[in-house]
Amino acid sequence: MFGENLYQLRKFHSMTQEDIADALGVSRQAVAKWECGDTVPDLDKCKILADLFGVSLDELANFDSKSAGIAPPPRGKHMFGLVTVGDKGQIVIPAKARKIFDISPGDTLLILGDEGQGLAMVKPDALLAIADMLRGKK
Repeated sequence: MFGENLYQLRKFHSMTQEDIADALGVSRQAVAKWECGDTVPDLDKCKILADLFGVSLDELANFDSKSAGIAPPPRGKHMFGLVTVGDKGQIVIPAKARKIFDISPGDTLLILGDEGQGLAMVKPDALLAIADMLRGKK
């Protein structure tokens, strides 16, 4: 997974193996070996790579980019997978998303929509906090 993720991130950021090598102080051949899975960099170099691409170490090492078809998402951004809309319009929020965003059964979520951007769900408290901040309340 690491090699594929490195390759996907490098391509996404329009970087060459030489660019990565220069940023880490290694040879282009070392980067090529990482991408094809022959070797992996040490932890310090992995941290630099994660910072360079704006992803977590976990995403760099463990994100399944082959099945997702995309590079690991930036820090704080998540892709939880696909959900199916039921007959009555209901969806099931994946467990990982519920845990990260502290969503419990019975919670109320506000659904926002933009015909050009899509849908978003937020907790009403978060939206009210943003509104208060914009109005100058603390």
